Amino acid sequence: MLSTVEALTPETRAKVDELQRTEAPAYRLAALDPDFMLGDSTRGVRFQLEYAKAQEGMKAAHIRSTIVVFGSARVRENAPGNHGRWYKEARTFGYIASRRGGALNEDGGGRFNVIATGGGPGIMEAANRGAAEAGAPTIGFNITLPHEQYPNPYTTPSLSFRFHYFAMRKMHLAMHSAALVVFPGGFGTLDELFEIITLRQTGKMSFCPIVLMDKAYWTRIINFDALVEEGFIKAEDLTLFDFAETAEECWSILERKGLTAPSE
Repeated sequence: MLSTVEALTPETRAKVDELQRTEAPAYRLAALDPDFMLGDSTRGVRFQLEYAKAQEGMKAAHIRSTIVVFGSARVRENAPGNHGRWYKEARTFGYIASRRGGALNEDGGGRFNVIATGGGPGIMEAANRGAAEAGAPTIGFNITLPHEQYPNPYTTPSLSFRFHYFAMRKMHLAMHSAALVVFPGGFGTLDELFEIITLRQTGKMSFCPIVLMDKAYWTRIINFDALVEEGFIKAEDLTLFDFAETAEECWSILERKGLTAPSE
């Protein structure tokens, strides 16, 4: 008995052969082949794509600089005690920084000091919310996590970016930043804080004032003076950051440190 293929006419067999070739994974355009694009050999390409996509989005929105706001994703608006207060101050800061810092600029000079966060809930949501209430664009640099983190509802849709690589996300958070405001938080918050402090300490960032909100919290969880006493940092390294208790005080510190909204 003949097989199904052997029973076909030569013309039909030729078409089957052609279909097998054109439908094979090897025939896919490289850029449209998910198996290839998500493989190990193209990891560097994916890094480049994550860099370029966010860069193009920022450029299209005429964003020249950002103020990065970080803090715990577990803080909630109506929580009792400090958690509710921190949410309120982050929201207020997002509002006043957007109103006074140049994020509302619509001329050719670009937008300055646009609020940027990790895009998630808690303190990040609060800062994005304040900026949105000021009528300004606001950025969310989200990350894909095992337990999915969705963008909070206050980030500007065209500026709600999603990253697979923490390294590339952190690069975007740092490279546009004209200032860093850090509210109380956990491991992720500490990671971002020490990333920027290290860049400042080593001279990789020439300008980026850093403000830690709620001195009592930060001095309780980190003994900065002990680092000096052990000789691990210099006493002058402690001038790389300031403490503030309110959004208004935070903004005043940033202005005193030289944060401006250039007209061009």
